[in-house]
Amino acid sequence: MISTSDFKTGLTIRLDNYAYQIIDFQHVKPGKGAAFVRAKIKNVKTGQVIEKTFRAGEKMPKAHIERKRMEYLYNDGDFYNFMDSETFEQISISKENLESAIPYMKENTEIQIKFYEGEVIGVDLPLTVDLEIIDTAPDARGDTASGGGKPAVLETGAAINVPFFVKIGDVVRVNTSTGEYQTRV
Repeated sequence: MISTSDFKTGLTIRLDNYAYQIIDFQHVKPGKGAAFVRAKIKNVKTGQVIEKTFRAGEKMPKAHIERKRMEYLYNDGDFYNFMDSETFEQISISKENLESAIPYMKENTEIQIKFYEGEVIGVDLPLTVDLEIIDTAPDARGDTASGGGKPAVLETGAAINVPFFVKIGDVVRVNTSTGEYQTRV
């Protein structure tokens, strides 16, 4: 059991037969009355974010999210296929469960899959991925003073903004949480 005094960002709790991840919380001690905790929590299955108020010291069960390292194999339309590197067991995950991760998933890379009660609830990508540029405008000589960038298409089909000196065939490091170019590799 988890007490509200043990709350921290990222912790998963079980509430009303659903698993929720704590996004933000605040302990409040008003001048009159009992202390309470105001929390912003996200349903791990649906992604819905709600605000909930808990009494100070209230206890609830912890939700155990299992994480498994699996290799992304291929996409066959609406499903993405992964293989457990230890047991060689393969699973298919629907496009809806991977929405934000798809632009940064490259075949034959290891990705952490999150399970709750045996059901896939999402993936954890590495903080950065290295991807090749397959399309971008040619260099614009003398245009370095503007400090801007140009659009580019990655090998996964994602579009990002890159500096002017990046060209087709370059491998770039991309931040998976913001979708921004970091450096050339």
